[in-house]
Amino acid sequence: MQELKELFFETLRILNSSAYFWVPFILGAEFFEQWFRYIRTDFIHKQGEVLLEIKLPREVMKSPKAMEVFFTALYQTGAATRAETYWHGKVRPWFSLELVSVEGQIHFFIWTWPKFKNLIEAQLYAQYPGVEVYEVPDYTTSVFHDPENTPFWGTNFKLSKPDPYPIMTYVDYGLHEDPKEEYKVDPMTSILEYLGSMKKGEQVWIQILIQAHKEEGFKEGHVLAFLPFFKKPDWIAEAKKEIESIRKTAAKDYGAAVKAVSNSKSSFGFIALTKGQEEAITAIERSIGKYPFEVNIRGFYIAKKEAFDATGITGLIGAFRQYSSKDLNGFKLGWFTDLSDEQKDFLIWLPSRLKKALRAHYERVLLDAYKRRSFFQIPYRYLWQKPFILTTEELATIFHLPGQVATTPTITRIVSKKAEPPPNLPT
Repeated sequence: MQELKELFFETLRILNSSAYFWVPFILGAEFFEQWFRYIRTDFIHKQGEVLLEIKLPREVMKSPKAMEVFFTALYQTGAATRAETYWHGKVRPWFSLELVSVEGQIHFFIWTWPKFKNLIEAQLYAQYPGVEVYEVPDYTTSVFHDPENTPFWGTNFKLSKPDPYPIMTYVDYGLHEDPKEEYKVDPMTSILEYLGSMKKGEQVWIQILIQAHKEEGFKEGHVLAFLPFFKKPDWIAEAKKEIESIRKTAAKDYGAAVKAVSNSKSSFGFIALTKGQEEAITAIERSIGKYPFEVNIRGFYIAKKEAFDATGITGLIGAFRQYSSKDLNGFKLGWFTDLSDEQKDFLIWLPSRLKKALRAHYERVLLDAYKRRSFFQIPYRYLWQKPFILTTEELATIFHLPGQVATTPTITRIVSKKAEPPPNLPT
């Protein structure tokens, strides 16, 4: 006991004598943290926000490739000088793609800063000539945290494998070949059918937050970027490293098989890729050639107390399952508002009243983050998980304007096509 006391006081003495060295670092780090919060909050507030609703034309003959071209236009890296970063708080823009069902009525929304409104409209009209885009009030303002009368369940989705592995995309489903409508297999129809199945008093919100991915250093606000640990790398290096890892695994497996058969120490140095490994490498290499986005996906099931149905939560959990592949990537549940997942097992000893209060806190935070479309910046930067990488091809797979293969009757489509008046009308 005496030895522990002596060790404790000796540690205090060392910390006190070296305070001139470590205290400035702590104070400096706190200063930069608070300064960045202040200037970035001011910058973001000045940008404003606008919510655009996309009205689908009666017929959509384009493949998801058209939406991939649209996302390429949204790849805004937000180039900034050091003065803009450290004095004006400039940050890269982000966008929110939203699939919403209100009592079975399906809506497509895009949230953005007002200065990107014209860009979004122009690109949508260019790729989908019959589409209509309207600025609308924010649908989230009518929902408040009221667990007694309006219970809800929310979650974040994340990838089941490392970022370099892509999900199953529209290319894997053959939609890039633009087959006849009756032969199309659009994975997005599963989500749309689920959204269309909501009954009176039920809502489902799916929010896909995206921001252009780029290598970040001191110029982008990483003060300690001269240290490798603090520099944010480009994901392409990770993808190439993953390809090399697959090849090494294949070579090791082949060598072990040769040794087992020939009882020889030589493995001949050959690489025999399995079909799955070959497809994984091909898919990763295809992804490297696409524009990458940092992404976070949130989902909410909201219902009036008398309309609440637990199967609505089950449907939301499985909404992205069709994009998964054993050899590639897929989506799985990340953090969610329940306290029953294994990550929160250590809270099992808490009184039920306290657990209820804790869950209510989680619900309020996630709902507020959804309404603010906040994830990449304050006040909810990287809330409960870090972003993952999806390319334009992957984004176009999970968010595009469906054709007639999507027969869900509650998808609002434009009944008639608008036409310009003849140019030779008398004045």
